[in-house]
Amino acid sequence: MKKRFGERLAYLFKSKKQFDESFFENLEDLLIEGDLGAVEAFGISEKLQELCRKQRVSNVEALNTLKEELSQYINSYLPVLQKDKLSMILVLGVNGVGKTTTIAKLANKYLSQGYSVVMSAADTFRAAAADQLQLHADRVGCRIVRQNPGSDPGAVIYDTISSASAKKDQIILADTAGRMHTKDNLLKELQKIDKIIRKRISEENYIKILVIDSTTGQNGIRQAEMFHNAIGITTLALTKYDSASKGGSIIQIGKKFKIPISFIGTGERYNDLSIFNKEEFLNTLLGIEQDA
Repeated sequence: MKKRFGERLAYLFKSKKQFDESFFENLEDLLIEGDLGAVEAFGISEKLQELCRKQRVSNVEALNTLKEELSQYINSYLPVLQKDKLSMILVLGVNGVGKTTTIAKLANKYLSQGYSVVMSAADTFRAAAADQLQLHADRVGCRIVRQNPGSDPGAVIYDTISSASAKKDQIILADTAGRMHTKDNLLKELQKIDKIIRKRISEENYIKILVIDSTTGQNGIRQAEMFHNAIGITTLALTKYDSASKGGSIIQIGKKFKIPISFIGTGERYNDLSIFNKEEFLNTLLGIEQDA
């Protein structure tokens, strides 16, 4: 069985006899394979080489240096939602990343904390999207605002805000389209939705979460760039994350766009949503034992 990325990286450090040219070539190859990108991989390798030239370091110290280097690009963010004001959580992402399931997990999380939550089925482009969200809403015990397929997504958002305000709800979890006929259509639609929300929800109570599939690699970076350029992303939620995920693309997203991470989804159950832990993430990425 092929070893997972973190295991292979940790093994490279543990098995080294000396930090020679061969070691750093292998390190660069592995980092590139782990979706950190060639420029980042070469830069990290050069910094480690400089450290090793200046002083004798153990393999553990070298691996921890790598961890410190990557740590500067990763930040956590926990949304603080006020119970006396209406908050909007706009959930974005391309189709197939687990966006709808993430909305259900977030609803389950906030409902368990005593918030009044309503879902907004603003993905009216995909015929089954509202039905899927309805199913999740029924299962977690959450109200939902929806319209017929093909309706104006902006109108759904507007109606949801009006309904939530009238019923004194505290959190809106809004689904959005992940695909349209063209990328320009999708981005223009999102910008329209964003404009509607900003007129009715205060900035401090408006959170835009981009859902990224942890296994997508370089595609995740392109998705982050597209959505961030369109409306500005507040934070990320990672799905399908386990120890087999490479995760290097998340390092690149953090370095390039300064977008922090809030949540990690690790399974299909509604409780399988954890608050992002930077230390655990880096340990898993690098194959560092948790008690090391």
